[in-house]
Amino acid sequence: MSDIFREVDEDLRRDQIMTFWKRYGGFVIAAAVLVVAATAGNVGWKHWRTTRMEERTAVLSEALAKLRPADENSQPDLKAAADALSAVGAKLGDGHADMARLYEAGLRARQGERDQAIALYDQVASTAGTDPMLRDLAALLSVQLQLDTGDAAALRTRLAPLLKAGNAWKASATEASGLLAARAGDNAGAASLFKELSEDSTAPQALRARATELAALYAATK
Repeated sequence: MSDIFREVDEDLRRDQIMTFWKRYGGFVIAAAVLVVAATAGNVGWKHWRTTRMEERTAVLSEALAKLRPADENSQPDLKAAADALSAVGAKLGDGHADMARLYEAGLRARQGERDQAIALYDQVASTAGTDPMLRDLAALLSVQLQLDTGDAAALRTRLAPLLKAGNAWKASATEASGLLAARAGDNAGAASLFKELSEDSTAPQALRARATELAALYAATK
Protein backbone atom coordinates (compact mmCIF):
# COMPACT_ATOMS: atom_id res chain seq x y z
CA MET A 1 0.00 0.00 0.00
CA SER A 2 2.72 2.51 0.90
CA ASP A 3 4.38 1.83 -2.46
CA ILE A 4 1.19 2.73 -4.29
CA PHE A 5 0.76 5.98 -2.42
CA ARG A 6 4.43 6.92 -2.91
CA GLU A 7 3.80 6.91 -6.64
CA VAL A 8 1.02 9.48 -6.26
CA ASP A 9 2.22 13.06 -6.63
CA GLU A 10 2.12 14.97 -3.38
CA ASP A 11 0.14 17.73 -5.11
CA LEU A 12 -2.87 15.50 -5.83
CA ARG A 13 -6.00 17.20 -4.71
CA ARG A 14 -8.35 15.67 -2.19
CA ASP A 15 -10.91 14.83 -4.87
CA GLN A 16 -8.32 12.90 -6.86
CA ILE A 17 -7.44 10.80 -3.80
CA MET A 18 -11.12 10.21 -3.13
CA THR A 19 -11.59 9.12 -6.74
CA PHE A 20 -8.70 6.68 -6.36
CA TRP A 21 -10.14 5.30 -3.14
CA LYS A 22 -13.61 4.89 -4.63
CA ARG A 23 -12.13 3.01 -7.57
CA TYR A 24 -9.58 0.82 -5.77
CA GLY A 25 -10.56 0.93 -2.12
CA GLY A 26 -12.48 -2.35 -2.34
CA PHE A 27 -9.39 -4.16 -3.68
CA VAL A 28 -7.23 -2.65 -0.94
CA ILE A 29 -9.63 -3.78 1.78
CA ALA A 30 -9.94 -7.25 0.21
CA ALA A 31 -6.16 -7.58 0.07
CA ALA A 32 -5.85 -6.52 3.71
CA VAL A 33 -8.52 -9.03 4.74
CA LEU A 34 -6.73 -11.80 2.85
CA VAL A 35 -3.43 -10.99 4.57
CA VAL A 36 -5.08 -11.06 8.00
CA ALA A 37 -6.98 -14.25 7.16
CA ALA A 38 -3.85 -15.97 5.87
CA THR A 39 -1.92 -15.01 8.98
CA ALA A 40 -4.72 -16.18 11.26
CA GLY A 41 -5.07 -19.40 9.25
CA ASN A 42 -1.36 -20.13 9.53
CA VAL A 43 -1.39 -19.57 13.28
CA GLY A 44 -4.54 -21.67 13.59
CA TRP A 45 -2.99 -24.50 11.56
CA LYS A 46 0.14 -24.53 13.71
CA HIS A 47 -1.96 -24.58 16.87
CA TRP A 48 -4.15 -27.41 15.54
CA ARG A 49 -1.10 -29.42 14.50
CA THR A 50 0.60 -28.92 17.87
CA THR A 51 -2.57 -29.93 19.67
CA ARG A 52 -2.94 -33.05 17.54
CA MET A 53 0.68 -34.01 18.16
CA GLU A 54 0.22 -33.57 21.90
CA GLU A 55 -2.96 -35.67 21.84
CA ARG A 56 -1.26 -38.48 19.91
CA THR A 57 1.75 -38.41 22.20
CA ALA A 58 -0.56 -38.65 25.21
CA VAL A 59 -2.37 -41.66 23.70
CA LEU A 60 0.94 -43.40 22.99
CA SER A 61 2.26 -42.60 26.47
CA GLU A 62 -0.90 -43.97 28.08
CA ALA A 63 -0.46 -47.28 26.27
CA LEU A 64 3.22 -47.48 27.20
CA ALA A 65 2.35 -46.70 30.83
CA LYS A 66 1.10 -50.27 31.12
CA LEU A 67 4.75 -51.32 31.09
CA ARG A 68 5.17 -49.78 34.53
CA PRO A 69 4.79 -52.45 37.24
CA ALA A 70 2.04 -51.89 39.77
CA ASP A 71 4.66 -52.08 42.51
CA GLU A 72 8.33 -52.93 42.99
CA ASN A 73 7.55 -56.60 43.53
CA SER A 74 5.68 -57.15 40.28
CA GLN A 75 6.75 -57.46 36.65
CA PRO A 76 5.50 -55.28 33.80
CA ASP A 77 2.57 -56.74 31.89
CA LEU A 78 4.07 -57.05 28.41
CA LYS A 79 0.93 -58.51 26.86
CA ALA A 80 -1.29 -55.76 28.23
CA ALA A 81 1.06 -53.11 26.91
CA ALA A 82 1.31 -54.78 23.49
CA ASP A 83 -2.47 -55.14 23.26
CA ALA A 84 -2.91 -51.49 24.29
CA LEU A 85 -0.48 -50.35 21.60
CA SER A 86 -2.32 -52.42 19.02
CA ALA A 87 -5.65 -50.92 20.07
CA VAL A 88 -4.54 -47.29 19.85
CA GLY A 89 -3.14 -47.63 16.35
CA ALA A 90 -6.36 -46.34 14.80
CA LYS A 91 -6.21 -43.19 16.96
CA LEU A 92 -2.74 -42.30 15.85
CA GLY A 93 -1.29 -41.02 12.62
CA ASP A 94 1.98 -40.40 10.87
CA GLY A 95 5.06 -41.25 12.94
CA HIS A 96 3.12 -41.98 16.13
CA ALA A 97 1.39 -45.00 14.56
CA ASP A 98 4.73 -46.28 13.29
CA MET A 99 6.27 -45.86 16.74
CA ALA A 100 3.33 -47.74 18.29
CA ARG A 101 3.89 -50.66 15.88
CA LEU A 102 7.62 -50.71 16.58
CA TYR A 103 7.03 -50.76 20.34
CA GLU A 104 4.36 -53.43 19.98
CA ALA A 105 6.62 -55.57 17.77
CA GLY A 106 9.40 -55.38 20.34
CA LEU A 107 7.03 -56.49 23.09
CA ARG A 108 5.65 -59.34 20.96
CA ALA A 109 9.20 -60.51 20.28
CA ARG A 110 10.03 -60.46 24.00
CA GLN A 111 7.02 -62.71 24.60
CA GLY A 112 8.18 -65.19 21.98
CA GLU A 113 5.61 -64.11 19.39
CA ARG A 114 8.26 -63.79 16.70
CA ASP A 115 6.05 -64.18 13.63
CA GLN A 116 3.69 -61.48 14.85
CA ALA A 117 6.63 -59.19 15.63
CA ILE A 118 8.14 -59.76 12.17
CA ALA A 119 4.80 -58.96 10.54
CA LEU A 120 4.60 -55.67 12.44
CA TYR A 121 8.17 -54.72 11.56
CA ASP A 122 7.55 -55.55 7.90
CA GLN A 123 4.37 -53.45 7.96
CA VAL A 124 6.33 -50.40 9.08
CA ALA A 125 9.18 -51.14 6.66
CA SER A 126 6.81 -51.37 3.69
CA THR A 127 4.69 -48.28 4.41
CA ALA A 128 5.51 -45.60 1.85
CA GLY A 129 4.78 -42.65 4.14
CA THR A 130 6.96 -43.87 6.98
CA ASP A 131 9.98 -41.80 7.94
CA PRO A 132 12.98 -43.37 6.11
CA MET A 133 14.95 -43.80 9.33
CA LEU A 134 12.08 -45.66 11.01
CA ARG A 135 11.49 -47.70 7.86
CA ASP A 136 15.14 -48.78 7.79
CA LEU A 137 15.05 -49.57 11.50
CA ALA A 138 11.97 -51.75 11.05
CA ALA A 139 13.67 -53.64 8.20
CA LEU A 140 16.77 -54.18 10.33
CA LEU A 141 14.78 -55.44 13.32
CA SER A 142 12.78 -57.78 11.10
CA VAL A 143 15.99 -59.25 9.68
CA GLN A 144 17.54 -59.62 13.13
CA LEU A 145 14.59 -61.77 14.21
CA GLN A 146 15.17 -64.03 11.21
CA LEU A 147 18.95 -64.40 11.35
CA ASP A 148 18.77 -68.07 12.32
CA THR A 149 15.77 -69.15 10.24
CA GLY A 150 15.18 -66.85 7.24
CA ASP A 151 16.63 -67.18 3.78
CA ALA A 152 20.16 -65.78 4.17
CA ALA A 153 20.45 -64.43 0.63
CA ALA A 154 17.05 -62.72 0.78
CA LEU A 155 17.82 -61.18 4.15
CA ARG A 156 21.19 -59.86 2.96
CA THR A 157 19.39 -58.25 0.01
CA ARG A 158 17.07 -56.47 2.44
CA LEU A 159 20.07 -55.20 4.37
CA ALA A 160 21.92 -53.89 1.30
CA PRO A 161 20.34 -50.38 1.35
CA LEU A 162 21.26 -50.01 5.02
CA LEU A 163 24.93 -50.66 4.28
CA LYS A 164 25.35 -47.40 2.38
CA ALA A 165 27.57 -44.72 3.89
CA GLY A 166 25.63 -42.32 6.06
CA ASN A 167 22.81 -44.70 6.93
CA ALA A 168 21.98 -44.48 10.64
CA TRP A 169 21.83 -48.28 10.98
CA LYS A 170 24.90 -49.16 8.88
CA ALA A 171 26.87 -50.64 11.80
CA SER A 172 24.10 -52.98 12.95
CA ALA A 173 23.29 -53.91 9.35
CA THR A 174 26.97 -54.78 8.76
CA GLU A 175 26.99 -57.05 11.81
CA ALA A 176 23.79 -58.76 10.68
CA SER A 177 25.21 -59.20 7.17
CA GLY A 178 28.33 -60.78 8.64
CA LEU A 179 26.27 -63.25 10.66
CA LEU A 180 24.22 -64.16 7.60
CA ALA A 181 27.41 -64.70 5.56
CA ALA A 182 28.75 -66.98 8.28
CA ARG A 183 25.47 -68.89 8.41
CA ALA A 184 25.70 -69.44 4.66
CA GLY A 185 29.22 -70.83 5.06
CA ASP A 186 30.96 -67.78 3.61
CA ASN A 187 33.53 -67.42 6.37
CA ALA A 188 35.80 -65.19 4.28
CA GLY A 189 32.94 -62.83 3.56
CA ALA A 190 31.94 -62.82 7.22
CA ALA A 191 35.50 -62.07 8.33
CA SER A 192 35.70 -59.18 5.86
CA LEU A 193 32.44 -57.65 7.06
CA PHE A 194 33.38 -57.98 10.73
CA LYS A 195 36.82 -56.49 10.05
CA GLU A 196 35.17 -53.55 8.30
CA LEU A 197 32.87 -53.04 11.28
CA SER A 198 35.71 -53.29 13.80
CA GLU A 199 37.50 -50.45 11.98
CA ASP A 200 34.44 -48.23 11.66
CA SER A 201 35.07 -45.31 14.00
CA THR A 202 31.42 -44.24 13.77
CA ALA A 203 30.11 -47.58 15.08
CA PRO A 204 29.20 -48.03 18.75
CA GLN A 205 32.10 -49.36 20.82
CA ALA A 206 30.22 -52.50 21.85
CA LEU A 207 29.63 -53.45 18.21
CA ARG A 208 33.26 -52.77 17.29
CA ALA A 209 34.54 -54.92 20.15
CA ARG A 210 32.26 -57.81 19.20
CA ALA A 211 33.19 -57.43 15.53
CA THR A 212 36.90 -57.62 16.38
CA GLU A 213 36.40 -61.01 18.06
CA LEU A 214 34.19 -62.32 15.25
CA ALA A 215 36.60 -61.13 12.55
CA ALA A 216 39.42 -63.08 14.21
CA LEU A 217 37.19 -66.13 14.63
CA TYR A 218 36.08 -66.35 11.00
CA ALA A 219 39.47 -65.34 9.61
CA ALA A 220 40.89 -68.42 11.31
CA THR A 221 38.27 -70.69 9.72
CA LYS A 222 38.40 -69.52 6.09
